[in-house]
Amino acid sequence: MVPDTVDDSLIRYRFQFSDGRSWQHCVEMEPGVEMESDPAKGANLPAWTRLAFHQCAHCPLQVERTLHCPFAVALVAPVVLLEQSPSYERVGVEVHWRGREIRQRTTLQRAMGSLLGVLGATSGCPYTRLFKAMAWFHLPFSGTDETLYRAFGTYLLGQYLREQRGLSADWSMSELREVYRNVRLVNLGMTNRLRAALVEDSGPNGMVLLDLLAADTLYSLDQYEGELDRYFAAFFE
Repeated sequence: MVPDTVDDSLIRYRFQFSDGRSWQHCVEMEPGVEMESDPAKGANLPAWTRLAFHQCAHCPLQVERTLHCPFAVALVAPVVLLEQSPSYERVGVEVHWRGREIRQRTTLQRAMGSLLGVLGATSGCPYTRLFKAMAWFHLPFSGTDETLYRAFGTYLLGQYLREQRGLSADWSMSELREVYRNVRLVNLGMTNRLRAALVEDSGPNGMVLLDLLAADTLYSLDQYEGELDRYFAAFFE
């Protein structure tokens, strides 16, 4: 059997603007030393990345121990781009990941929403850590059904793996509801943080788009109405 040698540790987004500008951002799935353990790395970060700057109301981190919001730090490079680019601008996007190249022409808002999703999952935010498993199988520009499928599937597989290790398993997905409620509060907090930083609207709108997907998933958890049933017809026979 030929071993899988495709590098899955880096997701590369490349944005191409109509005026000839291009911008690239790489997401490291396995980052090295955490910034907080090396204060010199945080010396030049903007003030809006500080944990105390519009900190999420339910954030478990303490400003005495954590100087910067991990999610905010992950957004520093994208915000530099967003300061000069409105959300409705059309862009060409290339995503290089697991030996594949995915291309789409869409609005900057939607493209940024896709990038912000994986940045949040890998940022180290306490409330997004369970999404790291989904990030390893990142699906750029996913829609509501795709997000629902991946969220449910990832969570249930995680419960199976927990059970295999003798740990308790949440087969009713009741705890997943709490996960998404917390993530919605994080999305709101990050939107407020970016708006307070006076960036262009692409960043906040990207977070709003991300929150819409979270809201749809949470609604389906609370009131599932068969959104995915047609894909599982064979299981009902």
